[in-house]
Amino acid sequence: MTDGADDLGLLLCDGGDSRPILAEGLPGRLLETLPRPERAARGRESLELEALDRDPNDLAAQRWGVIAAEGEDGDQAIEAIRALIEHRRTQQDAEPAVFRVPPDMDAAAALRWKNEVLRDETVSEDRRPRYLLILGDLDRVAVELQHVLAHGSFVGRLHCPTTTGYRDYAEKVVASEQTATSRPRALFYTVQDETPAVDAGYRQLVVPCMHMARERSERGKLDLAALGEIAFSRWGPDEMLDEARADVPSVMLTLSHGLGAPAQGWQSHEQQRALQGALSLGQAAPLTADMVRERSFLPGGVWMPIACFAAGTPPTSAFYSWLALLAERDGQAARAQAVLRSLPRAGERPFVAALPQALLANPHGPLAVIGHMDLAWTFGFIDAHTSKSRASRVFATLRTLLAGGRVGVALDALMQAYREVNDELMARYQLQRDALAHGLPDPAAPRTLGTLWMQRNDLRGYVLLGDPAARLAIGSSAHVSRDRAREARGPATASVADSRTDASGNGRAEVYRRERAVLALLRGDETPRAIAAQFGLRLDELFDLADAYRAAGRRSLHQTAASSEPSDQH
Repeated sequence: MTDGADDLGLLLCDGGDSRPILAEGLPGRLLETLPRPERAARGRESLELEALDRDPNDLAAQRWGVIAAEGEDGDQAIEAIRALIEHRRTQQDAEPAVFRVPPDMDAAAALRWKNEVLRDETVSEDRRPRYLLILGDLDRVAVELQHVLAHGSFVGRLHCPTTTGYRDYAEKVVASEQTATSRPRALFYTVQDETPAVDAGYRQLVVPCMHMARERSERGKLDLAALGEIAFSRWGPDEMLDEARADVPSVMLTLSHGLGAPAQGWQSHEQQRALQGALSLGQAAPLTADMVRERSFLPGGVWMPIACFAAGTPPTSAFYSWLALLAERDGQAARAQAVLRSLPRAGERPFVAALPQALLANPHGPLAVIGHMDLAWTFGFIDAHTSKSRASRVFATLRTLLAGGRVGVALDALMQAYREVNDELMARYQLQRDALAHGLPDPAAPRTLGTLWMQRNDLRGYVLLGDPAARLAIGSSAHVSRDRAREARGPATASVADSRTDASGNGRAEVYRRERAVLALLRGDETPRAIAAQFGLRLDELFDLADAYRAAGRRSLHQTAASSEPSDQH
């Protein structure tokens, strides 16, 4: 980054006139004034996996469970997704765990619950669910619990305003996993409103992600039905809505501003909950929940909107204390106050954004949404030291989804980037303390610390809405419910034969996909675990396929050698 006025780009616009709230951004020098993050309670941000030796996509190994609020509304939500609970029970051949929690959990209470309940020492590790679906809005199950669980578990949240919405979502996921299509689409859409924040995001995130997807597709590492950028029109989102209507499993990344509070403030809490976080479309009317409630929009797909409050509005913002400090200073007070208008105030109800709520409850909507539960800056995909693009962080999530990985695993690819940035930030603060203790000069550059602080909080703001065990209905996704039966039949060599006569009509594509996975393993392109995840296979299944592939090659060599041996007859 330069020292220009557009250094700190914010993807937030006025909910009244749709103008960017920080059209010129904030000066980069303000990164030197950011507060030190609170040291997390021990274990709060650590990743302690349960089944380290098993494929993270293997539901039978990792287990799936539900977390709901105490009380009648929690009872109703659990009963409404009964079809999904029964579906997961069949898949993992075990009853899903159901946990009930109080609504007022802070970080300390969430950590205690994680250590004392979820990881109860009296429960065997192989019976503890690593996939966790939270049911309810943020005032019923605290967002802090979701943040804490995201480090060590694959966690998502589902909130629907009616039990019908919960039921429709559950049935949508089950139906998706009982069908199959051949290949997914990768879609990219940018609201080109000519603002510095969107321009930076387009150059440093969208374009690199498109390039990486195309390059991996050309090298045979992603099997895509289509890859394209949806054209932006100032007159409305018709092109995007037309592309999103297609009944093909798709992953769509969008970049835009999210709606924040109008200059005069929201007229009511109901208006705020209906509109905050909606997708700004520039001069056209925003994309709101009402526009997609009954419209086919990414059916069976996953949407990743990069925008402020796209997933929801938390009870407190990670950026509040810093912005409040700026609001007290000459020169930045007006701009900081403009942002503070959209941040939650003490006592206000936090909420999941209405747009993803409507999409998930829509039977013809996506299986999951990954977005920000706070302000969204352009720091999550920028290197703290070189200011160059780090779009690979977000692309790791897209790649996992397009390869058939579960959405919880896909989000964790991004959370890994968060953990790395968090570790570096805390290590640099430790160097500061050590230098101070020994009377040495401060070794930490304030600008670097500020950039790392922004990255840490920007990355931490990503959350998953929807079932973390959901996945695109591509390739092996159609066979998930038969995985356990295949294991009982024997090694994976039988699976290849089965795929040739699969009723879905994708036998040849399935064989070709598995062959590519084996060849990638033999070439040593990546680690076996990464190859298995990319091709939607269990790790043990990949190794069995490799053994079968080698055995077939050995038989061919033996036959060739036998035919070339000299005859005993003269």
